[in-house]
Amino acid sequence: MSRCRKAGGDWFGVRCVFRDANNGTYEERITLWRASEVSEAVAMAESEAVDYVKALDGVSYVRLAQAFSIDGEPGHGVEVFSLIRDSDLEASDYISRFFDTGSERQEDI
Repeated sequence: MSRCRKAGGDWFGVRCVFRDANNGTYEERITLWRASEVSEAVAMAESEAVDYVKALDGVSYVRLAQAFSIDGEPGHGVEVFSLIRDSDLEASDYISRFFDTGSERQEDI
C-alpha cells in the first residue's frame, strides 16, 4: 500500500539508549522527528543523541536507535513508539524481565 507523503515528511518516534558509566544506569529516550523516510529520522535522532551526551559526564550513546512511523500528526493519544517482541514468557514474567526488573528509577502511580 502506498502512503501519501505530507509536505515536510512523516513523523517518527525514535528510541535511543544511553549508558551512564558513573552509576551503571541506562536511559531510553524517545524523541519525535519529522523526516521524509525512517533512515533520515534515525540520522537526526542519532545526531541529537551525540549532542545530548556532550553535556553529561560519563554518559555515552550505546548506538541503538529504533524507529516507529507515526500515523498522522502528533496529538493527544497518538502512538509515538511501538516495539513488538516475540516471546514465550507469561505476561508477569515478561514484565519482570523487560520492564519492571526492580532496577528502574520510577515512582508508583
